[in-house]
Amino acid sequence: MMAEETKENKSVYDLLEEEIMALDIPDSEKAKRLSRLIKVRNKKVNIMLTGSTGAGKSSTINALFNMNVAKVGVGVDPETSIIEKFTLDNLVVWDTPGLGDGVKSDERISHSILEKLSELDEDGNPLIDLVVVVIDSSSKDLGTSYDLINNILIPALGDDAKDRILIALNQADVAMKGTHWDEENNTPDEVLKEFLKKKADSVQKRIKDATGLSIRPIYYCAGYKEEGGEQRKPYNLPKLLYYIIKSVPKDKRLALADNINDEEDNWLHDDQEKDYKERIKLSFGETVWFCISDGFDTGAEIGSAILGIPGKIVGATVGAAVGAVKGVFVAIFDI
Repeated sequence: MMAEETKENKSVYDLLEEEIMALDIPDSEKAKRLSRLIKVRNKKVNIMLTGSTGAGKSSTINALFNMNVAKVGVGVDPETSIIEKFTLDNLVVWDTPGLGDGVKSDERISHSILEKLSELDEDGNPLIDLVVVVIDSSSKDLGTSYDLINNILIPALGDDAKDRILIALNQADVAMKGTHWDEENNTPDEVLKEFLKKKADSVQKRIKDATGLSIRPIYYCAGYKEEGGEQRKPYNLPKLLYYIIKSVPKDKRLALADNINDEEDNWLHDDQEKDYKERIKLSFGETVWFCISDGFDTGAEIGSAILGIPGKIVGATVGAAVGAVKGVFVAIFDI
């Protein structure tokens, strides 16, 4: 038990290094894989969350990642302290203030967002890998969100906008004043599901009509605690996390793997459209193969072993290959 606990406390990079060193392969091949791992280990993923006041950005960040271990710093001009920076090892989350509280405030925040989006990393690439726009799905007035997406984010990101913007419709549980939310099963009933799908369609169409880009929103509930009440459980968080992973460059995804929130309740409920927990494991396994090997197709035969796991990179094989990373894949995604 102690050995298992110790393993779970190690980072994904440490676990992969141990697996590589334990492989029965020539030292020269181990050196190649370790060299690739070192390059990956130095990669940071930067995610910006933005949206209107009250949309639930903070609850979304807290639901997705282990924010209790995050280091907090100021991300823009220290005199304004507009954008907060949360650092979790190689994962950096930039949390922008809520928009919609006044014209001057919105102008100041928008300027800071544009400044951050224009920053480059040490390799000369855009610093921000992904912008997650959190929208309150229960709100009828989405003008501020549309203005942010259509007039600020898409022009700033240019040709990369479609791949670097994710629209997240939060608070699905109160989208119809909570009247169609199944409390017992923590899921929307068929009426609310249809409403949320139409809401996503409407947002997608509004953005496409204005910009020509088709970005499909994801509806979910980040979970929150009502004053004097019980903690709400998240819904559809696996789907949101999956699309975040897919939007991040492959060589940076392991930074996410090491910092996923390990609360099991956060990953229990989704729309059951697809097995997103299995897809999450596949995405991380794909990353291991891409980064540590030579980047062959994900369906290729691994041969005798990759990180000690034989067979194709699918299903439980992936969970085993990068499993036990802080217990996430075993304790959460195999439920």
